[in-house]
Amino acid sequence: MSGDLLGHQPELTLTEKLWQINWKLILLLTAIASIGWAMLFSAANGNIDPWASRQAVRFGAGICVMILVGLIDLRIWLRLSYPIYGVALVLLIAVEIVGEIGMGAQRWIDLGVIQIQPSEIMKIAIVLALARYFHGASLEEVGRPTFLIAPLLMVLAPVGLVMKQPDLGTALMVMMVGGALFFLVGVRLWKFAIIIAAGGGSVPIAWQFLHDYQKNRVLIFLNPENDPLGAGYHITQSKIALGSGGISGRGFMMGTQSHLNFLPEKQTDFIFTMLAEELGMIGGVCLLLLYTLLMAYGVIISLRCRNQFGRLVGLGVTTNLFLYVFINIAMVMGLIPVVGIPLPLISYGGTAMLTVLFGFGLVMSVYIHRDVRITRRTMAGEM
Repeated sequence: MSGDLLGHQPELTLTEKLWQINWKLILLLTAIASIGWAMLFSAANGNIDPWASRQAVRFGAGICVMILVGLIDLRIWLRLSYPIYGVALVLLIAVEIVGEIGMGAQRWIDLGVIQIQPSEIMKIAIVLALARYFHGASLEEVGRPTFLIAPLLMVLAPVGLVMKQPDLGTALMVMMVGGALFFLVGVRLWKFAIIIAAGGGSVPIAWQFLHDYQKNRVLIFLNPENDPLGAGYHITQSKIALGSGGISGRGFMMGTQSHLNFLPEKQTDFIFTMLAEELGMIGGVCLLLLYTLLMAYGVIISLRCRNQFGRLVGLGVTTNLFLYVFINIAMVMGLIPVVGIPLPLISYGGTAMLTVLFGFGLVMSVYIHRDVRITRRTMAGEM
């Protein structure tokens, strides 16, 4: 590439990129995933099948994808941002037509070999699309309401499609990731206040469109003891398991709530509860510290990047991870209504695992290409 596109920055060779791979980041991801394998091994009563073995294979494939994504020039990801968003949006529409129904929701597309969940892909696609849109935008442009119409539609379109599946938790995640990027580029707080106020005012109307099970989740959140053997069973058992773990836990593979099958979805949404029961508060805090360290790496890498696109992508992916962790743990503790959000790298699931590792592949690309400058000619596709 010509020097004027890079600010006289020489092009990195493949060897130089390989030397700049952040192995500490990979080590952190592996440490978190290892805890997940141990919990899945325990959930299967001391067997690697059916969950731990498959999760390990997926993680290995995901790490390969992550390294490959990290080696690809950041400017290529900028040019692919809108196409990736477009593909994710088409897949969300396809779910409505040919999607597989599971557990009362239509969220998956069966490709024969694997099933994919397009809503998980959209969590990364929206970060790329908004980062591309806001790259190079001045505070004056961001301050114009008309400039924000296009990115607002980028967020609302997938949110509407995901809510129709229905998947309220993922829809809220996409909306919050989008909101975080709006905040990072300098959108004024009073505009957020107007949107929040409008959203609050529309709650009575939105309530009418919720499915019965979604209404039950909200009502049970407000009063979980109202139906402890019915709609409130999951969260009641989760709280019992969390409390029984104490400081140091009952011991690995010794959890009574999980191994006597009182705890629902112990290998997916409620896996943190099983961890806290077996390893106690100490185990839970150690996992949270690993997540915090991973997020800190993401923020530091993002802030060191010399172009706005890379900074926004890195911070968007890191925000996405934070929301995964916060929503899942708050859900199993009864702090928010139960929603289907997995615990990243811990919960059993292929699409979520690959989505998280693809996202951190983008963070790796931001790290490797942190000194690259992106100009308007680069955005136009000139090499």
